[in-house]
Amino acid sequence: MNRQDAKSAKRTEPSQEADRRAHDVIGAAIEVHRILGPGFLESVYEEAVCVELKLRGISFARQTTKDIIYKGVLVGQHRQDLLVGDALVVELKAVDQIAPIFVATTISYLKATGQQLALLINFNVPVLKDGIKRIVLSQ
Repeated sequence: MNRQDAKSAKRTEPSQEADRRAHDVIGAAIEVHRILGPGFLESVYEEAVCVELKLRGISFARQTTKDIIYKGVLVGQHRQDLLVGDALVVELKAVDQIAPIFVATTISYLKATGQQLALLINFNVPVLKDGIKRIVLSQ
């Protein structure tokens, strides 16, 4: 896609189901951040978010893998942190700031899974709302 195509690409909104799941995950992440605060490793936040999602009865799959096919040939696999309700990709970070590569990787995960909505959540911030990035895959 060239720059002009990117500018004119139709942005479609995700399903209500995906938006509802995003709202649920944000609530769970805020609770985790409220209790733990910033400063832990990503793996600690991942485990805590999974505990919180279970407590809230939210279905999810953790560390799922997806084959990456290029021109009919398997060229690798990717692993995503969470897939919530088969509708929302969630990537968790504990970094100083969200680098552009994290956004690009999350978009690739959306493409690979066929999902339209992702949350990129960075727990290494004083206020969690400043660490949440909503990413929508344009059609």
